[in-house]
Amino acid sequence: MAIRTTLDIPEPLHAEIKQLAHDSGTSMRELMIRALEQQYGKTQKSQFITESPIRTKGKRGPRYPTDETPHDLIYT
Repeated sequence: MAIRTTLDIPEPLHAEIKQLAHDSGTSMRELMIRALEQQYGKTQKSQFITESPIRTKGKRGPRYPTDETPHDLIYT
């Protein structure tokens, strides 16, 4: 769902956005939405968890897969 809003943009900035949109072959609306999402949005790519979320002391057990033996979790 989109929400319509009104912004007062200084004329030089408006002209620059309009030219950027024209040069990139997109609309001003799309250009501004992408810029806002990049700066403030939560659309960043997810990062994979590479560490255990639980901090423990000691050696990891046999059911904890390593890079060399990822099948240990399945076959043991």
